[in-house]
Amino acid sequence: MKIVTLDALLEWRCSYAHGLVFTNGVFDLLHHGHVDCLEAARNLGEALVVGVNTDRSARMLDKGPGRPVMPEAARCRVLAALQAVDRVVTFDEPTPRELISVLRPDILVKGGDYRVEDVVGADLVTSYGGSVHITGFVSDAGASSILERLHGTS
Repeated sequence: MKIVTLDALLEWRCSYAHGLVFTNGVFDLLHHGHVDCLEAARNLGEALVVGVNTDRSARMLDKGPGRPVMPEAARCRVLAALQAVDRVVTFDEPTPRELISVLRPDILVKGGDYRVEDVVGADLVTSYGGSVHITGFVSDAGASSILERLHGTS
C-alpha cells in the first residue's frame, strides 16, 4: 500500500540511504501542473514521498470557502495511483516542517510558484547536505483557477 502512516513511512525510509525525494501540498483537484511537478520530482531520486495536508490542515491555509473540495482520503488515493509516487502520508500541521525534520529527505521539491527561500523546510534539508529543487510552473493549472473557470468567475 502506498498510503502509509508516519511510523510505516519511517520504517520504509530506512531502505533508502540516498535519493529520497519529498514534496507536499493539498492536491485538492489533481491537475497537469501537479503531475508535471510529481514526475519531475520522482526523476530527481530513487523514491518520491508526497506529504498531503489533512482536511483540517488544508482549511488552515485559507484557500477559500468550501476547500478542500475533495476529502483527504480521496486526495491521497488519487496521488497513490500515480506511477511517479512511491508513498503518500498525511500531516495535520499547517506546514510539513515537522514531517520533513523526521523524514530527512535528500531532496525537497516544490512547484515553480515557489522560490527556494520560501520553501518550508529548505533550511532543514540543506543543513544536513540535502538539496532543494524548484520544478517548472504551469500557468492557470491551479485548483483555484479551475474552480474559478467552473463557476464562471474568471
